[in-house]
Amino acid sequence: MLTQFKTRLTRKLSTPLAQNTMWALGGYGMRLFIQAAYFIIIARCLGPTQYGGFIATTALTAVLSPFVGLGCGSLLIKNVARDRRVFPDYWGNALFMTVVSGLASVALVIGVCTVLLPKGIPLQVIVCVCISDLIFVKLLDVAAWAFQSFEMFSQNAQLNVLLSMARLTGIGGLALAVHRPTVAAWTAVYLAGSVVAACVGVVWVTARLGKPKLALHRIRGESAEGFCFAASLSSQTIYNDIDKTMVARLSTLEAAGIYAAAYRLIDVAFIPVRALLNAAYPTYFRRGVDGIQATLKYGRHLLLLTLPYPLFAFAAIMFGARFVPYILGREYADASEALQWLAVIPLLKTLQFFVADALTGAGHQGYRTLVQAGVAVFNVLVNFWVIPAYGWRGAAWSSLASDGLLTVALWSVAAGLLMRQSNTGPMVKVLSEDPC
Repeated sequence: MLTQFKTRLTRKLSTPLAQNTMWALGGYGMRLFIQAAYFIIIARCLGPTQYGGFIATTALTAVLSPFVGLGCGSLLIKNVARDRRVFPDYWGNALFMTVVSGLASVALVIGVCTVLLPKGIPLQVIVCVCISDLIFVKLLDVAAWAFQSFEMFSQNAQLNVLLSMARLTGIGGLALAVHRPTVAAWTAVYLAGSVVAACVGVVWVTARLGKPKLALHRIRGESAEGFCFAASLSSQTIYNDIDKTMVARLSTLEAAGIYAAAYRLIDVAFIPVRALLNAAYPTYFRRGVDGIQATLKYGRHLLLLTLPYPLFAFAAIMFGARFVPYILGREYADASEALQWLAVIPLLKTLQFFVADALTGAGHQGYRTLVQAGVAVFNVLVNFWVIPAYGWRGAAWSSLASDGLLTVALWSVAAGLLMRQSNTGPMVKVLSEDPC
């Protein structure tokens, strides 16, 4: 029996999906280790108030950053996964759209940040974060998506590590050179790391996969679908991250720092599931040619394999939360309670993403976007009510409610589309009614 188990395990681990997942997990794991190092350095050196200001800026920028490129990354993965010959067109379009829309977004987001964020955050912090996250980080993302579209997850993983390593080098050097660095100094180093990583990523993809080619006719033909991808990512960012900015604005920067530190640890716990999702993403598009039934079957299979992990993560978070003040410092004592409130989120996100990617792969990105946008609006409205009254605790309750609502809504939409496909037969009837 032991021999049969070993044989079966070896067979499972030798599949392309398993190998790609291991590469993605290795990249995320290495990045996690590096990020943990500079996260602890930043949190301890800046303290909750300055760290809260930095996170509030990055969170607000993240809400608008998905519109940089207008979904070019998802279009690249979708089309290249089905036909690799079109790579030069989509690689060139992605670079062009990222630079043009990124430059336009920087000016817009700086203006929005100066209005919405607390006055205590220096302008230099806002400018550096916007340039970093709206141009150079997005260029690095496009490079990583290029490798992902070819399912070259070893290179994808190395790019993921590259950005974190560049930032750790700068942040570590700054911490050694300056006793108490300001948040403005941190963000300057943050920007420098993004510039270096983006340049390396773009040159590497071009040398390995081919030169970019501008094909504007494809941009015009797929602009609506690209906007749906961008709106979906933005909505996802809103219900994940906007609460950090709202806590800073409606409560205190210290509360924002405590809540952001706890949520950061929740993101860390979700990394193994995210690795599998990234490895499976191109396959969803190939299965999607056969409709929603094929992608849901694939997603359900992956979900059943993955489900034990978030249950284990929940127990580990509840037990390990008490040790947070020993790692980050006594100023983050309340982060232990926040972490326990948020412990169920990895499970909710696991239930969400496999069905959400099934909708995307089958051509129903429009429905996914509408659901996510609705939940984003719900999250913002609830935050206006609970954060002024309950601070970071209100933000945690709002996050739980939003993720629960999103889980139910996505599964309901998928079930409805599956029933309609069974009743109407041709998939064309369903696709023609998709909002995008």
